[in-house]
Amino acid sequence: MSIPISPPPVTTTGTEDLPAYVSNGLIGLRVMDVPLLPGIMLVNGFAGVDPSVLVEASAAAPYAIAGDLAINGSWLRLVPHQAAFVDQRYDFANGELTTRFRFTAAGATAHVEVLTFCSRKDPTIVAQEISVEVSTACALTLRSMIDPAGTAGRIARRDRGIPGRPEEHFTEGSLTWESLGALGRCGIAYATELRGDESAIRSTPDWGSDQPLVTDYQVQARPGRAYRLRQIASVVPDVLHHDPDREATRLAGRAANQGFDELRRENRIAWEELWEARILIDASEDRWQALADAAFFYLNSSVHPSAPSSTSIFGLAKWHDYHYYYGHVMWDIEAFSVPVLALVQPHAAYTLLEFRTQTLRAARGNAKLHGRRGLQFPWESGPLRGEEVAPGAGRASWHEDHVTLDIAWAFTQYAHATGDHRFFVEEVAPVLYDVVEWIASRVTRVRGGFAWRQGMGIAEREQASDNEAFTIMAASRVLDEAVACAERLGDPVPAAWTELRAGLRLPISRDLGAVMAHDGFTPREEKGATPGPLFGLFPFGYQLDPKTERATIDYYLTLAPGYIGSPMLSPLYGVWAAWAGDRRASARLFEQGYADLVAGRFLQTLEQLPANEPDKPKAGPFFANLSGFLLGLMTGLPALSIGPGDPAQWPSRPVVMPAGWNGIEVDRVFVRQEPARLVARHGAERAELVLPARRRRRAA
Repeated sequence: MSIPISPPPVTTTGTEDLPAYVSNGLIGLRVMDVPLLPGIMLVNGFAGVDPSVLVEASAAAPYAIAGDLAINGSWLRLVPHQAAFVDQRYDFANGELTTRFRFTAAGATAHVEVLTFCSRKDPTIVAQEISVEVSTACALTLRSMIDPAGTAGRIARRDRGIPGRPEEHFTEGSLTWESLGALGRCGIAYATELRGDESAIRSTPDWGSDQPLVTDYQVQARPGRAYRLRQIASVVPDVLHHDPDREATRLAGRAANQGFDELRRENRIAWEELWEARILIDASEDRWQALADAAFFYLNSSVHPSAPSSTSIFGLAKWHDYHYYYGHVMWDIEAFSVPVLALVQPHAAYTLLEFRTQTLRAARGNAKLHGRRGLQFPWESGPLRGEEVAPGAGRASWHEDHVTLDIAWAFTQYAHATGDHRFFVEEVAPVLYDVVEWIASRVTRVRGGFAWRQGMGIAEREQASDNEAFTIMAASRVLDEAVACAERLGDPVPAAWTELRAGLRLPISRDLGAVMAHDGFTPREEKGATPGPLFGLFPFGYQLDPKTERATIDYYLTLAPGYIGSPMLSPLYGVWAAWAGDRRASARLFEQGYADLVAGRFLQTLEQLPANEPDKPKAGPFFANLSGFLLGLMTGLPALSIGPGDPAQWPSRPVVMPAGWNGIEVDRVFVRQEPARLVARHGAERAELVLPARRRRRAA
């Protein structure tokens, strides 16, 4: 495995940059510059009522690995201004964050180094090591805490030690936290140990039933020796266990029995396995490789096969000045992230889709509420029940029907990539058939075919329109897949399906010969530069004749200055320009559409260019943008058309790379549940997707 490029260390504090984000897909942490102070912890599947808009939303949980330290009785939390940040380093190769700071009080200075990681091997486990060296002899106290400070909700149960087993010392306490509105509970249990002084005095102060759980270690510290407090916590949402604090106690006890070093070793092995799918860019600037590595890291660190729910558009990241998507599950994850994960981490991709299959009842109910048949997936799905939870009047949920089509398409992409026949029969076919039933109840019959009245595409505008192009393109792709699915399984193909497919017509300009965004479209309208029809071409794979395709790409590329830097589609412009054969434009648009969105600490991808929305907070890592970049690298520039046929035939057009790029290689992508190698070199007639069996035949 080649070693990924980690971002530069951070050496300044007090900036507007987002704090470090550490996650394993089940637990997500925002880690402070002084990591002993509580940041924000989210848990996949843990939800509550948002206090501002009063709808189901992801809920923060008590920070499981908080802490404190005292020098000669002077506590860091009481005089935080006496702490001086030194630096913070993120090792993307293994998901470890290391922070250094100094704390001076009562005549001595503590030099502190904190190592933090969320285990990928044991997904409920978060671990931290606090290493302290002192400048002069002093009384040193190191404290571990499960800290609910500033977290909405309440402690439903709290135990010091293990209930009924006082003789067992694997863990030191546990609590059950109930979210605001009592929608969910999560259990947290913890264990600690101190290395560096066997004579340390350990105590567990009891501050009351509504206070943090605390363990203290007191030593008479001297210079030249490191004192290491190791914290291990297990965090369990009640959607995975009805008695979450008791299960967290079991899992934290097992982890403590393994030991910190073994947990760290296994986490590194798990990350090494993931990095075998590293996307290698042969370009004149290493910066592109660093951006690809960061995008790969944040996507893969935010999903896990053990997650009970899907992930949000910000993964498991939240900060105090933004969370305006409330952790809701939205179509961006299926359209941008699932196709990438199906190739690099298919078990996690399956988990994202599993959330949709587990909430089909909600999608069926949503269709009924709109007077339709089949499945209509919500615009903003709650992370627990999958019901519509768009805040307020939910304007977007009125007309933006394409979310249903995006999800159905993602099911087919996963099935084609993995070749999982059972999944195809048991999950893809029912979804496709019911979505086609929904399409039939959604369209209006008109002379010569069908119209899609009052819809809205990717551009979230004030007014809906008729025959929105991307929606029609996506519906056509779903209809194609449904017919092919029925034929493959020997199911009857209703005549209405083929009639629907033939009767959906795209709005095409007679003057330009290009697909327009909708009936009556003008580029001067609100968000008129949004390249929705291009999204229908890639990644959705809608087939136009070459002349119309080229005219459509050229037209929307001319409108790019009015959209580039906006969320979701901006990273794809470089692919569309490459498909048009313009290498210089491709390089420029990758720069403006993606590289300019990566800013601040540890290469977190922002939702939009700050200059475009100066009054909005910086929000990231934004998964539509970073997944869109990865999607362009893995399937766009190599022109992979993932389908039911021979994977060797998925490369579908000549390879054109941005100016300054020579090619892209991935040593391991999963294709039909086998590892394969992807090679796309500029100027090649087609990219190569080489499966192990073909490698063996060539060698023979």
